Amino acid sequence: MGSADTQPHKTRGRAGASSGGLLELADAELLAQCEVDTYRASGPGGQKRNKTSSAVRLRHEPTGLIVIAEESRSQHENRDRAIRRLREAIALTQRNPVPPGGALPPCLADALRRNPGLRVNPRHADYFRIVQHLLDLLAGVGGSVADAAAKIGISTAQLVRFLKCDGKLWTHVNRLRAEHGLPPLK
Repeated sequence: MGSADTQPHKTRGRAGASSGGLLELADAELLAQCEVDTYRASGPGGQKRNKTSSAVRLRHEPTGLIVIAEESRSQHENRDRAIRRLREAIALTQRNPVPPGGALPPCLADALRRNPGLRVNPRHADYFRIVQHLLDLLAGVGGSVADAAAKIGISTAQLVRFLKCDGKLWTHVNRLRAEHGLPPLK
C-alpha cells in the first residue's frame, strides 16, 4: 500500500520556491520538480510484478516530501497515484499565509457557488487546493473552526462536516489546533 510522508517540512530546494502555487501546476510540471525512482515492489502480484520495476517513489525537491505508489503492476498507474498523493501531501503540510480580508480563491468560491454547504468530491480537480486553503485559513485564525467558517461564509457545522470527511485532513486539523493550544475536534 502506498503512503505519504505528511510531516510538515520547511521549503527547500530551489531558491524562492513557495508552496503557494504548487497545486496550480499541471502534473507534468509538478513531476518535473521531483526526483523519480522506480523499483520492484514486493508482495502479491505474481511473476510480472517481481520482474518489472513498477513501483514509483517521488521526492519533491522544493518541499522535501516523499510519496510512493506500488499497488499496481503498471508503472504508469503508480506514477498517477504518486502524483495525486504528492498533491495531497502538499495540501496537508505546506502552509501559506492568508491575507486578512482577502478574497476567497476562485476554486473555493466556485465550490461554494456550486454547493453552499461546501460539499466537494475528493476526486474533483480543485479538492486539494480547497483543502490547502482551508488549512491555511485555520492556521491564520489560530485553529478556530468558527472563525474560519465565518471568513468563508458557511456555518461551523458545514465546515466541520467537510473536514471530517477525510481522515488525513481531520488529523491535520487536530494537529494544527493542538499547536495553537486548542482541544481536538471530536
